[in-house]
Formats: sequence, structure tokens, C-alpha cells
Amino acid sequence: QLQASGGGLVEAGGSLRLSCAASGRLSSGYIAGWFRQAPGKEREFVAAITWTGGSTYYADSVMGRFTISRDSAKNTVYLQMNSLKPEDTAVYYCAVKNSGSLYLVTSYAYWGQGTQVTVSS
Repeated sequence: QLQASGGGLVEAGGSLRLSCAASGRLSSGYIAGWFRQAPGKEREFVAAITWTGGSTYYADSVMGRFTISRDSAKNTVYLQMNSLKPEDTAVYYCAVKNSGSLYLVTSYAYWGQGTQVTVSS
């Protein structure tokens, strides 16, 4: 089970940090990811991190502004979001997978409940 938190309302240019705590222990081979879904749009990949090794992957739209990280001891993954833009407004979901492409929604077997991020202009 995944529990996401940290969303909120922020002005453009501001920052937020999202957290996602896993109730079970994540072992090697798992990848944790963040996706987002804006109203009327499909859910899209934002960032991912390998649980072992900590390799990171980002969507072009957030590269250089967002940073994904994990704390293995706490079974928690974070998404630090800086220089936020109004187009970043969406519900953000954390997810975990152990097979398939890390960029695809369908690869992820476990999902958190989502947390709303709203960026005002």
C-alpha cells in the first residue's frame, strides 16, 4: 500500500515536496515512479527511481526542475518540485513496479491515492 502526501496550492516559481510511503518493504528490482493527471488529460509519467542503485529518470517537461529520491530505510520516495509552473497543476500519483517499461502507466502494479498540486499564475 502506498500513501502519498505533500500536495497543495503554490504560486508559480514556488516549490513543493511530495512524499510516498510504502507500507511494505520494497526490495531490489522494484522501481518507484511518480505520475500526474491533469483534468481532461491522460495520466503521464513524471519521474522514476530504481530502488536499488537509485538511478533516476525524468520526463522532459520536468527535467532540471524536479528531483526524485528515496529513503530505503523509511520505504519512502520523494519528489522535490522546484520552479513550479501552472502547467504542473495535476493530481500526482506514486506507483511501484517490478516489470515492464518504467515510462508506462500499465507497468505499475501498485498505486497511491493521489495528491493534488495546484500552481497559480
